[in-house]
Amino acid sequence: MDLFSPVALGDLQLANRVVMAPLTRMRSGDSGVPGDLVVEHYRQRAGVGLVITEGTYPNHESQAFVGQPGIVTDEQVEGWRRVADAVHARGGRVVMQVMHGGRVTHPDTNGGRRVVAPSAIAIAGEARTSTGKQPYPVPHALTTEEARATLADFVTAARRAVEAGLDGVEIHGANGYLLHEFLSPASNRRDDVYGGSPENRARFVVEVVTAVAEAIGAGRVGLRISPEHGIQDALEPDRDDVLATYGTLVDQLRPLGLAYLSVLHREPAGDLVQELRRRFDGPLIANSGFSSVTTRAEAVALIEAAHADAVAVGRAVIANPDLVERWAGEHPENAPDPATFYAPGAEGYTDYPALRAG
Repeated sequence: MDLFSPVALGDLQLANRVVMAPLTRMRSGDSGVPGDLVVEHYRQRAGVGLVITEGTYPNHESQAFVGQPGIVTDEQVEGWRRVADAVHARGGRVVMQVMHGGRVTHPDTNGGRRVVAPSAIAIAGEARTSTGKQPYPVPHALTTEEARATLADFVTAARRAVEAGLDGVEIHGANGYLLHEFLSPASNRRDDVYGGSPENRARFVVEVVTAVAEAIGAGRVGLRISPEHGIQDALEPDRDDVLATYGTLVDQLRPLGLAYLSVLHREPAGDLVQELRRRFDGPLIANSGFSSVTTRAEAVALIEAAHADAVAVGRAVIANPDLVERWAGEHPENAPDPATFYAPGAEGYTDYPALRAG
């Protein structure tokens, strides 16, 4: 296999195996509608095999960040339609990451709405809100019925994404947000069908992914997980429990025939990720995590060693709208500017130079 060769992930036909990782950039304003700037940002990067959008909220209370886009209102759907059209016009493929922020938010961020989670346990630390930094609140523990209503919001979001012309969705089950909060024993202290054993903690994620797959077709649905990442207090320090929880998860998802499993882990070629991949028995997108920048050499090696079917890349795609062309020709790369990752406006978003104008 070669990083620059085509690959099929379920129903998604990719021109190469470089995937744009989902990257929160907070450029969609108070309305959560992707505008001209967001459309241009994704259009520029359509040369990757697959664009995975930034995390997009499926209901208003799930908004985690100021300036985050949603897929709730008709205006948001139309904004995403423009994004999809722009990516497709350049021959690209794009899926929407559907992300429920869970307890990683604040009423000053989500419009004064409640903050929800599997259990009433707050994150230590402060949220960045529209009124400055605020301590994370103690969340409302979802009832079983409320959890199932939230599942329905995931399904509606997926339907709306497809209605907007995107090629599919990625369900965000990673990085300490709602679905990951159900998986982690640190954030899930429930004693109902969704808590306690590894099987019960995996149940809600299985139900969400299964329902979305039934709604839009499994070949257009991916799942992102981050076992052992230990971020935002979704701690998973026990490897045996991690393997039991995520092993149960992928065992139950395997028969669906999903488009892919995306795993964020510092050791994508290590025993845990490769065991989960074997049990999932479908395409794997590898992502080596936040701690280090994914380099061309690492991406090439992961594919050539058959440790993954595609590689998700973050910061290099931020700084290089034409990253695949640069990597294929071994051209120099622009350096990303972290100071502009979450700033408003075009600077550090759509103004990184390409090798060629146009």
